[in-house]
Amino acid sequence: MSKEILLVVEAVSNEKDVSKQVIFEAVEIALASAAKRRFEDDALIRVSIDQRTGDYKTYRQWNIVADEDYSTPASELTIDDSEEQSLGLGIGEIYEEEVESEVFGRIAAQTAKQVIVQKVREAERAKMVALYTERVGKLVHGQVKKVTRDSLIIDLGENAEASLPKDQLIARESFRMNDRIRALLLEIREDNRGAQLILSRNAPEFMIELFRLEVPEIAEEMIEIRGAARDPGLRAKIAVKTNDRRIDPIGACVGMRGARVQAVSNEMNGERVDIVLWDDNPAQLVINAMAPAEVDSIVIDEDAHSMDVAVKSDNLAQAIGRNGQNVRLASTLTGWSLNVMTSEDAEAKQQEESQKLIDLFVSGLDIDDDLAIQMVDEGFSSLEEVAYIPMEEMLDIDGFDEDLVNELRARAKEALLNQALQAEEQLDDAKPAADLLAMEGMDNHLALVLASVGVVSMEDLAEQSVDELLDIDGMTEARAASLILTARAPWFAESE
Repeated sequence: MSKEILLVVEAVSNEKDVSKQVIFEAVEIALASAAKRRFEDDALIRVSIDQRTGDYKTYRQWNIVADEDYSTPASELTIDDSEEQSLGLGIGEIYEEEVESEVFGRIAAQTAKQVIVQKVREAERAKMVALYTERVGKLVHGQVKKVTRDSLIIDLGENAEASLPKDQLIARESFRMNDRIRALLLEIREDNRGAQLILSRNAPEFMIELFRLEVPEIAEEMIEIRGAARDPGLRAKIAVKTNDRRIDPIGACVGMRGARVQAVSNEMNGERVDIVLWDDNPAQLVINAMAPAEVDSIVIDEDAHSMDVAVKSDNLAQAIGRNGQNVRLASTLTGWSLNVMTSEDAEAKQQEESQKLIDLFVSGLDIDDDLAIQMVDEGFSSLEEVAYIPMEEMLDIDGFDEDLVNELRARAKEALLNQALQAEEQLDDAKPAADLLAMEGMDNHLALVLASVGVVSMEDLAEQSVDELLDIDGMTEARAASLILTARAPWFAESE
């Protein structure tokens, strides 16, 4: 039997191109499984094969555990048992006792075959993962092997298969059996079946890799791709920057008579690609990204990480694009939230915001309209700025002297103090309902803050929107959504 084991190991190892060590482990598991039939279900059995001779021995094992952890007599010994039997073993160690070995017969061979098949699959998957790990984020080529309802199975060669989910295909494209296909290796996903290669053709990185393939200057790092955004199958934007002033990055990506960009577009099922010049200035980058629409003006809100983009009224439709496509892609590409409006609307909004600030300074600082207008023109946007901005900066303003600056700062601090006191009074007067206080995810302070703005009960909270709760200091979109969902839970219970 020992020679039979060696012959089996040799044959399977050569046939499956798997190391002999893996096959020996499979046979050991099979023999252990066969031997275990003679003992209790919880018994631990180990088989050790001499890989030179094929001889093997079988051992029964017991884990040494503390008295209070003892629960499985078939596979555990207490530390007291170990001491009584003078085993010399401590907690966590294993006691072994040699038992009669099973013959490598028909049952063991069948079990070994099943284990070997599983081990071979695991070894092949491990080999595949090792081969493709460094290629994640790169293009791969293959042939459609199978088409299922949810995905395409792609044969990549060398016994490697990948899955291309239907939701990772470009809109309106289809493939048949044996079609050649190019895709991005998106990730290596671990699941119950082991490692699985997942492909994508609609990820922005797919387009980036296609440009890297078509434009040698990108591969040579003379041109750098700084960002990409796609509406797969319809339109895309890609931002490029040159590291060599002698090279026009847009011209290089377009190619002679548009050959390079056309090759990329053809691979993406005719997707139209806008090539945008990268700029480190966010406003200029947005202007570039909004092309072909022309931007009249931009107002940046650093706190909200957003920009108001103004265009002429006859250019508004082009700036927004079909179903908001152009502005959505530009927003994704630049990383800024973009609000597109006409120049007239932008001017009206600016005047409205300026008037609010003027009224704030007039009432909060007890000053006249002219001085308030001057402060707004100088860029002041809150009482906090007036109270705490360095005096030197305020003294640089035309007509501001030390006495005026000191007076404005003192009035601003007093106004802020009064606001804080009023807020505390509102919290003191607020009386949240018991159900709001007891609601999961709620704390006393937040309940008081909600009650101060009229949200007294769970029913009141359930009627709120996420945007309305975001006005509360420290509130995040995720927490607001969670609180509202919890408050609405009774609605769903009643409907059931």
